[in-house]
Amino acid sequence: MAIVDFPELKGLLVREGRLMALDVGSKTIGLATSDVTRLLATPLTTLKRTKLAADLTALGELTKKYEIKALVIGLPLNMDGTEGPRCQSVRQFATNIANHGGPALAALPALFQDERMSTAAVTRGMIDDYDMTRAKRAERVDAAAAAWILESALARLK
Repeated sequence: MAIVDFPELKGLLVREGRLMALDVGSKTIGLATSDVTRLLATPLTTLKRTKLAADLTALGELTKKYEIKALVIGLPLNMDGTEGPRCQSVRQFATNIANHGGPALAALPALFQDERMSTAAVTRGMIDDYDMTRAKRAERVDAAAAAWILESALARLK
């Protein structure tokens, strides 16, 4: 898996094909996919993290099922734009995808997307727009945050 920037990714992508965003946390991984024309981002699911091999197997199956062309990985920068321990953890997960994810995952280009405030923005929207309870928000927030990350990346790719 090659980590690329936006101009490189634009050059690598075929005209149509889905992208998948990952909101990597210590307990869960929120996932979202785009449509094939890359106009819309839709929350997909939240994977409960277990062992690395199981996490990568589940991720590999989903990328194959949805015919994913590239990954967008949320990078949790500090508010001042610097990288902290959470960024190191996400970068290590990306390295694990490349080294242990198998040939299908390793072949996908990946892009880091600033995800500052994604969970806060999504949670606020769930409270304000849908009046969701805390339990319902907890079930959906990670996948919705991944969709927010993917929307940001899709806007930059245009």
